[in-house]
Amino acid sequence: MEKGDGVKLIGFWTSPYVARVMIALNLKGIEYEFLPEDLLNKSELLLKYNPVYKKVPVLIHGDKPVCESLIILQYIDQVWASSGPSILSADPHERAFARFWAAFVDDKVIPQIRALIFGVDEKKAEATELLFAALLQLEETFVKCSKGKSFFGGDTINLVDITLGSCLSLLKAIEIITGINILDKTKTPRLVEWTEGFCSDEAVKEVLPEAKKLVEYSEALLALRRAASAPPSK
Repeated sequence: MEKGDGVKLIGFWTSPYVARVMIALNLKGIEYEFLPEDLLNKSELLLKYNPVYKKVPVLIHGDKPVCESLIILQYIDQVWASSGPSILSADPHERAFARFWAAFVDDKVIPQIRALIFGVDEKKAEATELLFAALLQLEETFVKCSKGKSFFGGDTINLVDITLGSCLSLLKAIEIITGINILDKTKTPRLVEWTEGFCSDEAVKEVLPEAKKLVEYSEALLALRRAASAPPSK
């Protein structure tokens, strides 16, 4: 591992956005200190380094913060350009293509994941349909851009791999909660193959949380929310 000049990461274990940064740092071989955050009782450190959004992840490099996961990934790729594989291609069109599909994951996949885990039951059928539609589009994109290789980045993990891959534990958690097979070999066979390759990569293995633990956490959080919204007893 390469020394990261005092690199620190403020994060929370359930967050796919935090997982992205951890994977990128691992890919680049950068040593860092993980600073676990309590999102129900936010620390002074988080409020100091991300006073605008007060969210994780926050990368601290040389006592300077970088916020927002996709921005952090690009920062890591530029600062440690000579370490590990490139997260973004040097080709301008390929870079724009990867940014587009990374944003697609944030806009079309993650909102449906949230709706299926934390949303009201009346909206879950629609969320399931939208999630399947998004995954089918990502299947088509993977077939085109991987060119028969293992990742969206071809031979190596790139921005789109990291962005979508950070959601895989949450997708498995949804399968446990709903009983619905989200990534299906009959509908998205190439994505299923990609999932296996991505999760077995050394940079990813120890990062993604267990789906069962995510289910337990989500159930506990929902119970807290219900208790907080319940009318006071007489």
